[in-house]
Formats: sequence, C-alpha cells, structure tokens
Amino acid sequence: MTESPPHQPPAAPAIKGVAVIETALETMPLSPGVYRMLDAKGDALYVGKARSLKKRVVSYTQIGRLPERLRRMVSETVAMEIVTTHTEAEALLLEANLIKRLKPRFNIVLRDDKSYPWLMLTEDHPFPQIAKHRGARVRKGSYYGPFASAWAVNQTVTAMQRVFLLRSCADTVFANRSRPCLLHQIRRCSAPCVGRISPEDYAGLVGQAKAFLAGKAGSVQKDLAGEMEQAAEALEFERAAAIRDRIRALTHVQGTDIINPASLTDADVIAAWQIAGQSCVQVFFIRGGRNNGNRAYYPSHLRAEEAPEVLAAFVAQFYDDKPPPPLVLLNHELPEQDLVAEALSLKANTFGAGKRVEIVVPRRGEKHAVVAHAELNAREALERKLAETAGQAKLLEATAALFGLPAPPERIEVYDNSHIMGANAYGVMIVAGPEGFRKQAYRKFAIRGPITPGDDFAMMREVLTRRFGRALKEEAAGEATEWPDLVLIDGGLGQLSAAAAVLEELGVDDVLLVGIAKGPDRDAGREWFHMAGKEPFQLPPRDPVLYFLQRLRDEAHRFAITTHRAGRSKTLVTSELDEIAGIGPGRKRALLNHFGSVRGVRQAGLHDLEAAPGVSREIARRVYAHFHPGAHVQGAG
Repeated sequence: MTESPPHQPPAAPAIKGVAVIETALETMPLSPGVYRMLDAKGDALYVGKARSLKKRVVSYTQIGRLPERLRRMVSETVAMEIVTTHTEAEALLLEANLIKRLKPRFNIVLRDDKSYPWLMLTEDHPFPQIAKHRGARVRKGSYYGPFASAWAVNQTVTAMQRVFLLRSCADTVFANRSRPCLLHQIRRCSAPCVGRISPEDYAGLVGQAKAFLAGKAGSVQKDLAGEMEQAAEALEFERAAAIRDRIRALTHVQGTDIINPASLTDADVIAAWQIAGQSCVQVFFIRGGRNNGNRAYYPSHLRAEEAPEVLAAFVAQFYDDKPPPPLVLLNHELPEQDLVAEALSLKANTFGAGKRVEIVVPRRGEKHAVVAHAELNAREALERKLAETAGQAKLLEATAALFGLPAPPERIEVYDNSHIMGANAYGVMIVAGPEGFRKQAYRKFAIRGPITPGDDFAMMREVLTRRFGRALKEEAAGEATEWPDLVLIDGGLGQLSAAAAVLEELGVDDVLLVGIAKGPDRDAGREWFHMAGKEPFQLPPRDPVLYFLQRLRDEAHRFAITTHRAGRSKTLVTSELDEIAGIGPGRKRALLNHFGSVRGVRQAGLHDLEAAPGVSREIARRVYAHFHPGAHVQGAG
C-alpha cells in the first residue's frame, strides 16, 4: 500500500478548481458513470469512470492528499460534465471510448487511428470471392480477423488461394472473363468464371475454407487425404496430384506461424514493457489457431504510470472499435481485472459474438511461453524506438547548429508542389520532430488560383498564405495552434524569396526559412542550401545531417506526388461521367459501385446498364450513347 503524500496547502488556482468540483458535487448522483474535467477552452483534461460518481469525485476536493499530477489537473479544471450508466462495466466502456476520442492530457491514451484489415468471404454471389477488407462491413459475407497488417492478410489470401483455389477477382472482372486468368494457370484459382468448376464443387471448396478459418485445419486435411485416395483408386491421377499439392500447401501454411500453440484457437496475446518511463505494448492476434500477425503500440502517458495501469487503459481502449476474442492473455495482472473482463464481454455482445471474455495472466506452460514471446517483442521494439529517438535527437541538435537555431527544432515543416503542366496542382506540408515523421499532421492544399499554369512560385505563395494565415486566425481566436521552428522549401533562391515575402506580409518573423535546391544534374548529395542573408552552401556528401534533410525533402516529394496522382485519378474518374446529362452524384455513385470503375461503365452493354440499381432505362441509354457515339440507341438524345 502506497503512502499518501504529505499534506500541502493548496495554491490559488487549485482552490478555484476545488470550488468548481464542489459545485458539481451538489447535484452529482451516487450512480455509476463517467466524469470529465474540462479546461478553459472546453477541452477534456481527464476522463474517469466510477462505481459511484459522487464518492469518486469528492476525493479530488482533498487537494493536499493528491499527487502533483492530479493537483495540476484540478488547478486547470473550470467545468465538469458527467454521464450516468447502468453499471460500472458500461462506465468503463464509455470511459475508454471518450479517452480514445478526446485524448485528454492527464489520461493514458492509445494513439491508434489505423483501421485493421480483415479477410472477407462474400456471400452475395454464386461463386464467393476471397479478399482483403477494411472499413464498414456493408457487403454480405463472412469476415475473419482482425489481422495486424495488410501484409499479414495478403499472405493469408495467397495461402487460401493455393489450398482452396478460391477466386480473388472483383465481380465485374469475373463477369467479363472469356478465358482463365494467370492465377488458374499457376494453380491458385479453380476458374469458376469460365465454368472450369461446378457451383456445387466450388461450394465445397468454400466450405473447406470456412472450416479452416474456424480452426478445423485437421479435419480439412483429413478430408483432402480421403479425396486424394479416392481419386487414386479411380485412376484419376491428375486429380489426385492436384489434391496432393493442396495438402502440401495446407501443411506449409500450418507450419509457418511464429506462434501457433495447440492450446489457443481464438485469443489475443498482449504484453507491456517499460523503459525510462516509456511503454510499448505488443499485441499478437491468434484466430482459428493461426497467428494473424503482431503490432507494437506506444501509449501516451505520464512517466509515473506503472505497467499494469498502462496495460489496463490500453486493453479497454484497444477493444473500443473491434470485437474481443474469448481469451485475452496478459503479462500483468490488471488493477480491476474482473471488471475489465465483464466490460469486454459486454463489448463482445455488441458485435454479436455472445461469448464471455476471459482475461488470464498465465504463470506456466504453453500459454506462458506465448506471453513471454510477446513480452520479448515488446521489449525489443521499445529498445529500437528509444535508440531511434536518441539518434533523431542528435540529428536535430546538429540541424539546429547548422542553421543557427537556439535549440533543437520540435517541429519541422517541409513544403512541396506537384502538377503536370499546371493541371491538378497540389501543395503539401509534411511535419517531422523528435518522434520522427508526424503523419497525422500532414496537410494537402488543392491549389485554387487563379494561377498561371506551372507557376511554382505562385503555388508556394498560396500554400504558405493559407497555412500561416489560418494559424494566425486560430491564435487570435484563442485556439491552440502549433508553429514550426524550421520551414524547409523544396527549391532555390526564387522559392525561398516567395516564401519569405508571404511570411513578411503576414507579420510572421520568428520562423526560420531554408530552401533546398537540387544540385547539378539533380544529383542527390550535391544540394545547395539557401538562407536569407547568407551565401548558398553545400554539406559534405556523407554528412548525416545531409541524409536527414534529404529524407525530409524526399518524404515531402513522395507525399506531393501521391496527392497529385490521387487528385488526377479522381478527376479522370469523375470527368467522363460528369459530361453526361442527367448524371448527378447519386447516379454516378450507383454506376461506379455497380461496375467498379468508369472503365467498367464504358465496357458495359446497354442491358447491363439498364439493370444497374438506381439507373433508369433512359439514363442507361444516355450513358451507352455517350461511350458508343457510333451506335444507334433509340431515345438516348
């Protein structure tokens, strides 16, 4: 049991915070629920749950007994909000949801904004398709996962093709095939598109695939062995050889998992490791007895937080948007482990799983070995991250020395443009700092103009005007905004002058601008650096700072190119359909969803267009006439 800190007289700001809490307590119920402490801007400082709101929140009024972290939180509190729930488990789920969404400064926060890929077997087609899936499950089908990465699910799709010969092509491609594709030739598809397999036999393959994904690989392998023996007895040696190849592929799939313990069917293995006040949580996804990959997470928290508290907050937030498996294996006991298990069981019911979730910290045997393996991965991942951070810190110190900054830059912004002869012009901003690239802070700027096509200086002026003009407005309104310590411009003296003129016009005089111009013949390693009031200079070819700045510049260039390509593709997709009278956003969406692309619409026959959902006979004739101007279509005018 930890000792209470010595009683200290509260400071004036803390007294104001206590007064706010005491006022809220006057009407606060004793029921379970979630409370939020808000600062002067209305942002959440802290989100907490309680079995009894009033009994829990009253502890914050005893300011002298609180640790320094909570005293600071109370001193910044100007308002409180509560939400009551029926049970404490419901309060825990709501707390996790709010923490993940609001990211309060005084909470342990899981920063995970990526969706997880799943494997999908469609059920709205006579010949189901196997494919990778992300996002909402709008299509009828069976979904298996989650997988830790796109690579993991792609590996599984490839393995499923080899073993079960299921098609992976889109329905539009399937409908337009006249001969088998390459996948059939390399024995990864049974070619149902051209009738090489009957619907009944294909359904048998789908059934075997579902059994395998449900963890019944042994029975599938036994069935395949029986089929191979029957084919051999019937002297169907070619068929027997094909089944033999499928058995070999199935054996290979079962033997390549890093973690594949016989005692685990559906489980998540979660282990936390701490070094120097930082945490890494490693998660292994095991579904159907197979390892679906692993991923490392680095929750944001104060240095004083211990591993069990970090792990408890992580588990609650991790399953906020995904179904928990029946078993969760951990390397630490949680402070309220039974309550967390009850909350996860409620979450599983919301996803239709209907199973009780068990949380276990194994001490011996196979399950303990699996957890120990995850713990080792967490430790190694955190050690690598800390080493990279130390290296990044040295590079930032050297960058500050090179450009004369008073301290290592906390935020570096790099700007670049991309267009083709002025068309589909975009400007981009990428951000880097002590933690590396901050991709959540990247920004795209569609050039609005009016600008002469190809005028890179005018594009840069527009981008910087919009970025820093908005920052000034946010600051004037009292909103939080981040300012860069260093701005890198991809370009020479002309680009630098255009950027400097924008900042001078806006009255921004405390941001350092540096231009990076490509060297002779655009060779990497011979770049020139331009700064106001200094002669252009180069760095030695093997200078680590040069490599660092090149990497920043190249990342901005990559982001600019991909942004431009995405914008150009969007324009190409929409422009052809926009030219057709009577095609608005709704019909355009219906056509693209049904045929998959503009190319699919262009290749569709008149009958296919008329059968598309949301498309009338008259509109179908107009679309067909647009893409087939030489054809005579009655009533398509």
